[in-house]
Amino acid sequence: MSNLGGRLSRRGLMGHKALVGTLMLLVAVASAFPLIWMVLSSLKTPAESMQIPPVWIPRTPSLEAYEKVSGVINVSRSMWNSLLIASITTAGILVTSMMAGYAFAKYRFRGRTLVFSVLIGTMFLPPIVTLIPLYRVIGSIGLNASLAGVILPNLANAFGIFLMRQFISGVPDDLIDAARVDGASELLILFKIVAPSVAPAIAALALFAFVYHWNSYLWPLTVLQGNANAYPIVISLSRLLSYNRGAINTGLVMAGATLAVLPPLVLFVFLQRFFVDSIVSSAVKG
Repeated sequence: MSNLGGRLSRRGLMGHKALVGTLMLLVAVASAFPLIWMVLSSLKTPAESMQIPPVWIPRTPSLEAYEKVSGVINVSRSMWNSLLIASITTAGILVTSMMAGYAFAKYRFRGRTLVFSVLIGTMFLPPIVTLIPLYRVIGSIGLNASLAGVILPNLANAFGIFLMRQFISGVPDDLIDAARVDGASELLILFKIVAPSVAPAIAALALFAFVYHWNSYLWPLTVLQGNANAYPIVISLSRLLSYNRGAINTGLVMAGATLAVLPPLVLFVFLQRFFVDSIVSSAVKG
């Protein structure tokens, strides 16, 4: 009876694993399908784009749509603008989040809990609430219609400070005290001792920040005020929508979207190991 029970138990476990694996595969396919469809559609000819029922895989892949995109929008300029906005903003968020997170995690000062609670409270404010006040501040210092005006208000982030504070809290105090005894400055401790200890969290925050600000639309559109030379790729792509009145131009729109998604995708490929490590570390701490 015990052997029979053991075999039934193993079969049940294998069945459970198979079910979980199947569900994970279905979720992965559903998540990846829009991206795959976008790339395949960008390679279709106009005739294949108009065909009903739709053609799943192009019979004669063509890069014609990618050539036409550059004739509608300045792809290189727009990509460079997006790269500047996302890169500088991400760097600023990493520095300010690490410094503030370190202070909240390892310093003891009056009002620390209250200040941190107010900071967390700002995370629940919809971005549209702060849009007009921020716009007026940027205008008052003369940064309208400039990339600096887009970047400056986003150099600090409440979520980044919260994330860094949670991870830095796990760094042993004895390690920091030993560095202080050896004469290390607070900045040296932060960037040479604390930062390597929370590298997965830094990588995850960098990925979140870069993707968010690469895809940001409303704030750049509000600040730049028609300065097309400073438009990031996401705003420039909106010009392609006028070309999507018929299926014949679907490939053009999909080609532009494919170009826009490449940098964040490449960044994720490089940082995915750290991203997964940060999730595992959070689960273990929880």
